[in-house]
Amino acid sequence: MDATIDVPETTEAEVQSPFGDNSDMAANPQPVFKALRDGSPVLALEGSLVLSRKADIDEALRHPEMFTSNMSAVDLKNVRPLIPLQIDPPEHKKYRKLLDPIFAPRLMTAMEDEVAVLVNDLIDRFIDRGEVDFAAEFSVPYPSQVFLTLLGLPLEELDRFLAMKDGIIRPDHVTGSPYGSAKADAHQQKVADSIYAYFNQVLDEREAAPRADLVSRFLEAEVDGHKLTREDILDICFLFLIAGLDTVTATLDCMFGFLSQHPEHRQQLADDPSLIPSAIEELLRWETPVQMVARASLEDTTFAGCPVHKGDSIVLILGSANTDEAEVEDADQVRFDREVNRHIAFGGGIHRCLGSHLARMELRVALREWHRRIPEYSIEPGHTLVYTPSIRSIDHFPMRFTAREQ
Repeated sequence: MDATIDVPETTEAEVQSPFGDNSDMAANPQPVFKALRDGSPVLALEGSLVLSRKADIDEALRHPEMFTSNMSAVDLKNVRPLIPLQIDPPEHKKYRKLLDPIFAPRLMTAMEDEVAVLVNDLIDRFIDRGEVDFAAEFSVPYPSQVFLTLLGLPLEELDRFLAMKDGIIRPDHVTGSPYGSAKADAHQQKVADSIYAYFNQVLDEREAAPRADLVSRFLEAEVDGHKLTREDILDICFLFLIAGLDTVTATLDCMFGFLSQHPEHRQQLADDPSLIPSAIEELLRWETPVQMVARASLEDTTFAGCPVHKGDSIVLILGSANTDEAEVEDADQVRFDREVNRHIAFGGGIHRCLGSHLARMELRVALREWHRRIPEYSIEPGHTLVYTPSIRSIDHFPMRFTAREQ
């Protein structure tokens, strides 16, 4: 079964500000993407170029020698570029050769049973109630629990990890002061320092007594005589903490937000779990939780007919690329039977997400176990989901459900 998604009218203001603090646009971004592709596919703003066509975005992602991902403007208080996201060729290839085998699909699949236990433990806590705040009780804690399991750390560290993640990504929410203010900035710096200190301690422990966990694999990995230094591992762990947790949470929010509002799609997964892998790819394409990524121009050049100056920001709207009707058949339909699905929800080019196989495994287990136990669910009557911009998560997601009889 497939469904054509309604595309309401889009205002000129939304087209001109496609990435502002607009929760309405974040909840329903596809019409804005279409308006951009139709009216301003290459949108030149002061100091930046916004690309919304898939062909242009693919081209930009293929040329890291022109458009770097190491953007100093993205200030997360990290002391060095984050590995491998902010590393360009030729060094990038060395790190990917070391890291790709650690995150290989077979290793991630081998974790499924362990991760399924985490999912069911979370569900056990609320299944008898018939209602849940999906965000607070499932989508936020679950990826962090998987991360702790990967690192061989106790689940009791969950609150600490969530506090570190939020302290870096949303210090304005934590402190109540605007992002970039002195108070938020100081808090973000304090948290960043604590992340390095925390993982330094973990590395000391693993060097003294290696385990069968991710940190120990980082210490042991070697390719062509190259091993990761301690600073390398710290930079990798920092990135995974701030990127690997929030993005999976946002993806779960987007997927369950869609399914809770489209009962015919939800019923498909409840009736036929074999559809789940293709449903994940289709919902990644349609929802694209990380709506955009940015690059910076390394030189004065011309791209897609527009002049670009050295240091300019190149904004790549991944969500628009994934719904580009010039590149995707039936782009405005959500189809779980789509055989070819070349979405770029995990990015593209050499910087395609290192943790994509891990994320897919987390999503696959979550959707399988959830629909096995809770086949019927919907948003609490009268509640409207509010999505955060850029990374489309939901802070409050009240849900009503009917569990399957055991």
